[in-house]
Parts: sequence; C-alpha cells; structure tokens
Amino acid sequence: MKKAASVKARHILCEKHSRALAALGEIKENKRPFDKVAHEYSEDKARQGGSLGWITREKVVKEFADVAFGLEKSSCSAPITNDHPVKTAFGYHIIMVEDRR
Repeated sequence: MKKAASVKARHILCEKHSRALAALGEIKENKRPFDKVAHEYSEDKARQGGSLGWITREKVVKEFADVAFGLEKSSCSAPITNDHPVKTAFGYHIIMVEDRR
C-alpha cells in the first residue's frame, strides 16, 4: 500500500469502551453500513455519518493516525475498520478510510 499524505476518513467515537465494541459488532457481525452505525452510536460527527473529511497525520492524535493511515480504503456499505476500538484522550474510535492521496 502506497504511503498517503492524507486520508478521507470516517470514525465512530464513544466515551465508553463497551459502546464502541457494540458499534464494532454492528459493523463486523451484523454487516450494517458504517455511516448508519455512526449515526446511531457516535458521540461526535454522528450527523455526518462519522465523516471527518480529508485529514493529515498532523491534524489528529498519534494513536488515531497510526490506525487510520494503516487501513485500506473501503466504503460505508463494505467497510474495512480497525479490529479493536482505538483509545485516545477523546474516547474510543472505530475508523474507516474512504480514500487516500
């Protein structure tokens, strides 16, 4: 995979680990679209289906960047996400990448 300068990302942010795990289960086990799960579970950016737009490593915390920039691109209907919620100072994140450049 080519190293990207920026990624177009979505995330689901939950304060509680258990809520993030429930959201991840909806995506991985129940095959629900990422944006629909974000709208239901996320405590940030929920109205935009978790969309963060284009981000660079410098715009997000290291823990988030390390995962986001390592993911393959995918779509809301068939998302490729991190396998475990990513812990940052903001809470627990589930991340998907829609594009890379």
